Amino acid sequence: MRTRPEAGTVRRGSAGVNLALATAAFTLLFWAWNLIGPLAPAYSAELGLDPTQTSVLIACPVLVGSLGRIPAGALTDRYGGRVMLAGICFVTVVPVVLLGVFGTSYLLLLVFGFLLGIAGASFAVGVPFVNSWYAPERRGFATGLFGAGMGGTALSAFLTPYLAEAVGRVQTHLLMAAALAAMGVLVLAVCRTAPDRRPSAQPILPRMREALGLRATWQNILLYAVAFGGFVAFSTYLPTLLSNDYGFSQTEAGLRAAGFSLVAVVARPVGGILSDRVGPVRVCLTSFVGTAAMAVVMMLDLPPEIPAGTVFVLMAAFLGLGTGGVFALVARLVEPSRVGTVTGMVGAAGGLGGYFPPLVMGVVFQATGAYTVGFALLALVALGTAVYTARAFTDVE
Repeated sequence: MRTRPEAGTVRRGSAGVNLALATAAFTLLFWAWNLIGPLAPAYSAELGLDPTQTSVLIACPVLVGSLGRIPAGALTDRYGGRVMLAGICFVTVVPVVLLGVFGTSYLLLLVFGFLLGIAGASFAVGVPFVNSWYAPERRGFATGLFGAGMGGTALSAFLTPYLAEAVGRVQTHLLMAAALAAMGVLVLAVCRTAPDRRPSAQPILPRMREALGLRATWQNILLYAVAFGGFVAFSTYLPTLLSNDYGFSQTEAGLRAAGFSLVAVVARPVGGILSDRVGPVRVCLTSFVGTAAMAVVMMLDLPPEIPAGTVFVLMAAFLGLGTGGVFALVARLVEPSRVGTVTGMVGAAGGLGGYFPPLVMGVVFQATGAYTVGFALLALVALGTAVYTARAFTDVE
């Protein structure tokens, strides 16, 4: 009679430790993933880059981080999140060091930024890892809280410019590399695999084909491409947008971009918790309708600080709610043994959703001198996604 309660107590405690450490590792990896964005205005000034070249530089890590989630998620189903998460920490050390020491030309920045994208694949590792530790009715909370680790982009936007000015750009990258190596060791030493996890013995390619055959995979791909893609696009491109549109300095723009990311980070676990209570579909609908409304307001070219700042904060909140809601929906629709593979594909779509908007914004600004057309496109996409969500998930509570 005593054995089962004690085991349950250990499981609950272990779940909390694993969730906390996975979230910390994810936060650090997302900071590394976004090292280029906050420094983009400085790179642009030093190398004489035009807006389109700057956009390509910012978007480069996003592309690899997005596509890398597909194999990362499938490998996590097989080898487990502990090994994969530590491995990504160790591998990311290499491009971080190269970027800091040898990133002195546009071509090298693109190459090292491409490799830096490996850090972004960590999302597809962490979601199935924490998901396996929690019962279905708590997975919205677990994945939402883990997803708050995307606040690493906020830390990067806020701290990277200050660190670069205080200790130097090279030293900033070396400090990040040391932190990543230490985090990898900590994950291996402390994290554990959930006792009831069953690794998949099926080869990766057949498992990926099966996941692509699921309707839920494609549905959540669309939703996450808009919700998380919008967050990534704003968090990486916002320093450049604020510098171009409002004339803020690198540190001023970075501070405001960090505020945007922080709001989205707080909203993500809220979206997960609300999904457990009122259903993920309602949360996603609120997210997409709110995003469309804020994009329309952004077209008005509001003055800086309180008017524009309020709209950007609300936009961050709506996008953050959506990122939490989508993965609560994944947990509802997909069996646990496939969550890693599906997460990799859905996460890749989210990253790709953040890859193209900075490119579009750069081209739009270069052609028109304003971002109005880009905001109009965002409003149309978000509204269309809201309509699809309302019609596609009528049978999901």
